[in-house]
Amino acid sequence: MKAVALIPARLGATRFPAKLLAPIKGKSVILRTYESAKATGLFSDVVVVTDSDLILEEIVKAGGKAVKSKGEYESGTDRIAEIAADMNADVFVNVQGDEPFVQKEPLGQLLKVFESADGNEVQVASLVQELHEVQFINDPNYVKVALDLKQNAIFFSRSVIPYPRNKANKITYYEHIGVYAFRKKALMDFTQWPMTPLEEAEKIECLRFLEHGVPMRMVVTKYMGVEIDTPEDIVRAEAHMEKLGIE
Repeated sequence: MKAVALIPARLGATRFPAKLLAPIKGKSVILRTYESAKATGLFSDVVVVTDSDLILEEIVKAGGKAVKSKGEYESGTDRIAEIAADMNADVFVNVQGDEPFVQKEPLGQLLKVFESADGNEVQVASLVQELHEVQFINDPNYVKVALDLKQNAIFFSRSVIPYPRNKANKITYYEHIGVYAFRKKALMDFTQWPMTPLEEAEKIECLRFLEHGVPMRMVVTKYMGVEIDTPEDIVRAEAHMEKLGIE
């Protein structure tokens, strides 16, 4: 199975402007994301797709591969679809530019669902990890996911889902990790649909699939990375690197 990793990289960010160029121990967030995806060895190609000359230069000068998107896009998925349209692959993986610690094992798990017994039914898949800390469960920067019994997503929200109405019941909370995998048709279909009401309300792009009735298979993994959304996350990322001995 041929898989390609595409990394959408928008310079602007409401909560943390130019966060992808922010340094984490001497290397920018976007460069660390690119190098981490490349190092997995899972992809026939890894490409950063950006709206910024600065990000393009950051990747190219380090010997990486990057292209500048032509259009203005509301989501990273729309951005990578412009490039994917002219590429040939069985599965396209959207690795968000603010995920500097992507790892081989969870990405391999993600790709395997397309080769499983019911893999032909899977059009879109993504990663989740258990979320335990109350402060993060309540934090709207952490996107929560409710799953059905087949590990498909029921809903994504920045609110606490499920709501703990039954205090006696143990609840497992899942955090959505910003890594998606698509068959090409699903990716192209996404770009033809306008932003949907729930997507617009939550600012969570994958809700567009659910609102159009496309199931999303979720893969539970022990990712334990740090997504960069705020300046405080840089501090967390550096502490994460020190803990794991990452240079």
